[in-house]
Amino acid sequence: MDFLSVDLSPIILSFKLAFLSSFILFFICFFLAYFLARCDFFGKSVFESLLTLPLVLPPTVLGFYLLLAFSPNYAFGKFLKSFDISLLFNFYGLLIASIIYSLPFMLNSLKSGFLSLDDEMILRARLLKKSHFYIMIRLSLKAMLPSIILGFVLSFAHTLGEFGVVIMIGGSIANETKVASIAIFEAIESMDYLAAHTYALILLFFSFFVIFTINFYNKR
Repeated sequence: MDFLSVDLSPIILSFKLAFLSSFILFFICFFLAYFLARCDFFGKSVFESLLTLPLVLPPTVLGFYLLLAFSPNYAFGKFLKSFDISLLFNFYGLLIASIIYSLPFMLNSLKSGFLSLDDEMILRARLLKKSHFYIMIRLSLKAMLPSIILGFVLSFAHTLGEFGVVIMIGGSIANETKVASIAIFEAIESMDYLAAHTYALILLFFSFFVIFTINFYNKR
């Protein structure tokens, strides 16, 4: 079996998608998690439920509604089309869909980190008239490092293995939307088990690394 002859572009594209979505999610969820962990407001439970809905929502359902939303036949898609922007069957649409799909993993990890911070430390900072931004950046980042790493790893792994959202939004376009999960499915359909084994083994070893990393930080 010549594994070196297999096209690895789907794996590279998958890692690119997973890294970019996790990187963007960190900046989105860091401030959002602080707000949810430290502030109470009317409708908070409903808002949090909407944000964490992708945890239990079947990926094909999420992909279907994103497909409708991005379609030029509907309001948001029409708005995008007026600026000559399309989010269907290209990498950028896939990136936005992946951010929505993996948001709960980063958000919940960072929120748990903020909830675990020492309330007395935060109170002293507030008594010294330190801003919320100072508390988030100067006090929180170092103390929350395990939560940040955990959120990044979980979001990365979750995006890496997604299938339903990808096939609905991106389809299978080489070097554009054909990620590893799609490549495995197509390789099995065409009975190219060498390629399927190669993609699957790479994802298997990476998944083991993810579990090992999570267990390592949980023990710490």
